[in-house]
Amino acid sequence: MKTNQTNIKETITNGETVLGIEFGSTRIKAVLIDNYSETIASGSYEWENQLENGIWTYNLVDIITGLQTAYSEMKQEIEWNYGVTLRTIGSIGFSAMMHGYMVFDKTGELLTPFRTWRNTTTGDAAKELTELFQFNIPDRWSIAHLYQAVLNEEKHLSRIDYMTTLAGFIHWLLTGERKLGIGDASGMFPIDESIKDYDKLMMKQFDEKMADKGYPWKIADILPEVCNAGEDAGTLTEVGAKILDRSQNLQSGILICPPEGDAGTGMVATNSVKERTGNVSVGTSVFSMIVLEEKLSAVYPEIDLVTTPNGSPVAMVHANNCSSDLDAWLDLFREFSESVGQKVETEKLFEVMLNKSMEADRDGGGLLSFGYFSGESITGLDQGRPLFVRSPESNFNLANFMRTHLFSAFGALKIGMDILTKEEGVLIDDVLAHGGLFKTPVVGQKIVAAAMNVPVSVMETAGEGGAWGIAILASYMRNKESDESLEAFLDNKVFEGIDGKKIFPDELDVKGFEEFIARYKQGLVIEQTAVENLPV
Repeated sequence: MKTNQTNIKETITNGETVLGIEFGSTRIKAVLIDNYSETIASGSYEWENQLENGIWTYNLVDIITGLQTAYSEMKQEIEWNYGVTLRTIGSIGFSAMMHGYMVFDKTGELLTPFRTWRNTTTGDAAKELTELFQFNIPDRWSIAHLYQAVLNEEKHLSRIDYMTTLAGFIHWLLTGERKLGIGDASGMFPIDESIKDYDKLMMKQFDEKMADKGYPWKIADILPEVCNAGEDAGTLTEVGAKILDRSQNLQSGILICPPEGDAGTGMVATNSVKERTGNVSVGTSVFSMIVLEEKLSAVYPEIDLVTTPNGSPVAMVHANNCSSDLDAWLDLFREFSESVGQKVETEKLFEVMLNKSMEADRDGGGLLSFGYFSGESITGLDQGRPLFVRSPESNFNLANFMRTHLFSAFGALKIGMDILTKEEGVLIDDVLAHGGLFKTPVVGQKIVAAAMNVPVSVMETAGEGGAWGIAILASYMRNKESDESLEAFLDNKVFEGIDGKKIFPDELDVKGFEEFIARYKQGLVIEQTAVENLPV
């Protein structure tokens, strides 16, 4: 029987809740759930990355402030709704954007500003390491950032004592443990699926390449320990409890699960950890995660090989740019409506404008856009310039304008997915989609179904996002049976009775997207020219 209003207070007081906190690209969110995976309370903190000295970053002050604010809002909601003060929690999990570069010295000092996944300044390093390992190393992976710093002869390298992700940093800060979930770790350094740990041969190859540099560390010394879903990854320290809860009501000693990346929590939030399933996560960036039955036949720079939180192999197609340009255009339309005295709520604006795209020509009427706020590795661009272009013969109307920007948001993703489905013959039974775009019914699903040519479902739980997903992983650690797999736990204890709303690809939409993507590929030279000739 599920928790109801009358016993939620007791559940909170007895510490039978589970907390998940995720650092997304535009929002930090805290979600408290019960043992039935239902949300009790939530809190959030809005933030944006900054381009500073050519580097996309978030500063440490915002990271800590956001953590504390999201927790505080969630705690206040409990006090308002249930009249109790949150003092203990059954288990906690932290998640964040994958990849990037955070390195610290022996005193815990951050040696460079946090370099996020959005940076595409590591092309030379990524190419060299891909050739060395015969394994695709994307620009945004931590090892690419580290080796690019080596190529650049950066002064901080000799002082490195620890390298981790944003989720790993938060976990370390609050537990003192240098641990990381395998899904997040697989975006730092390649994983050997047979041992569910970093690939030993590749670590040896990297150390040999670094041997003449004279640094006082080997790669194994500075990487976090790899943990699998369900493992105990430490407890909240007294210092950690005071950092998390500024009111200092929260007790220490709470169990904390392995920290994970947003890709892994998205898979959990959509029950997409089984073979031939996958998910698409839509936000500032967009990525698909397809759980593989067997290895790919070749190395593709467009496809990352990572893992689920329980170590299963996954093909990941990650595009740096998705919703930012679309959001910017919608803000422009909002500004116009307010200028003529018609204030429109955000949800209504999205609903009207996205639905307008359903009236468009199937290919977008010959229009073209590139929503590249930053570089895009899949299409070989190290910088971005948002761009909209049309010919005099294009059918330029609002419906086609909106459809073109929606198609463009998934353009780079489609290029990578076509390699999987058309060249590698990867079979996909179903894809679960999540992200703010899907709050408007049908439209986003139809676009993604057309891009990937597979059925696309959206679950009610998908709106909960990665914070809910990491809470589920913390719940799995605490509540699983001794031999219960993550797949079984999700099927039987989280998603039982929850049906997704499925949309199948429309043949005409698929054909229209194919016409658009041909135009998109041809137009990449225009985007490259804009990068070369339009200063930042």
